[in-house]
Amino acid sequence: MSAQQKLVLGYIGNGKSTNRYHLPFALNRPEKVLVKTIYQRTLRPGAWAKIPGVYYTDDLAKLLNDPEIQAVVVCTPSASHVTMARQVLLAGKNCVVEKPFATNVDEAAELFSLAKEKGLTVQCYQNRRFDSDFLTTQQVIASGKLGRIFEVNMHYDYYRAYVPEGEKEYRRDNAFLYTHACHTVDQVLSYWGKPLTVKADVRQLLGRGRMNDYFDIDMFYDGFKVSVKSSYFRAKPRPSFEVYGSQGTFIKAEQDRQEADLKKFYLPQGHEDFGMDLPEHYGTLIYYDQEGGYHEEKVPSAQGDYARFYDALYETIINGVPPLVTEEQTMEQMRILAEAGKDLG
Repeated sequence: MSAQQKLVLGYIGNGKSTNRYHLPFALNRPEKVLVKTIYQRTLRPGAWAKIPGVYYTDDLAKLLNDPEIQAVVVCTPSASHVTMARQVLLAGKNCVVEKPFATNVDEAAELFSLAKEKGLTVQCYQNRRFDSDFLTTQQVIASGKLGRIFEVNMHYDYYRAYVPEGEKEYRRDNAFLYTHACHTVDQVLSYWGKPLTVKADVRQLLGRGRMNDYFDIDMFYDGFKVSVKSSYFRAKPRPSFEVYGSQGTFIKAEQDRQEADLKKFYLPQGHEDFGMDLPEHYGTLIYYDQEGGYHEEKVPSAQGDYARFYDALYETIINGVPPLVTEEQTMEQMRILAEAGKDLG
């Protein structure tokens, strides 16, 4: 593959998001992706080592005006996502926006409208579609061993009480609903599509006017319900996935392990076991077969790989394939989050 066929990228922001959740995966596709420029508001030594061959700048115009850069990834604090994405699109670049894509429906719609006007693409970085627990759950459902699906519970729990306790006022841009439900709601929409109805219980556990630190969103489909739940006050996290069907149950207690490896700076480059579950992390499938026989077995986990987002981005920008994360999916997510959080404040 020649250099001219590579997808040339720039990044706005040089913090944890860029260095932990993007670069390890973009750089793991050297035959497809070239990371050319990273913009940092103030150039200074930091916790993240510079990537050899990448140009670092504190002049945003040098990134936006570079004719070789085809797409720019926005990895700034969430409050600035829309402003930065708007600048990228106005500069004639395709754009990827970290989660949350926006904090209200109108802002999201504005970005899609601007992208269409400019003949460009704008997507939200929904890497969690490639979590191993989510992929494994899909495989179990597709196997048919659970029979007709009645209920799915998805949990994304922490015990980080210091986070909401340290916030003394409510801000939409750091609400748990927008910064974390954006992961799981997208997973639901990507696999099951638009729900028939939605009910939500979204709370400020420390009181009105404090940070939103809890959500429980039920999405109803024809004959089954999918619930996404999360809290900062879970000293023992609930299973990542629970699936209940007419013939059995699947429980995946452990979350995807890519993030755990990234936190230890154990990166995908050169490590075939990156993010891979060990047998003790496998989910448990319990089901009855057509003859009434009982089965209980461990299910080897599918391999998660966030670089698959960059594979899809390459196909969209270089080969004209429709975007992985569609406008309809992002707008539906924004509508669900807006309705769920309408009483926060």
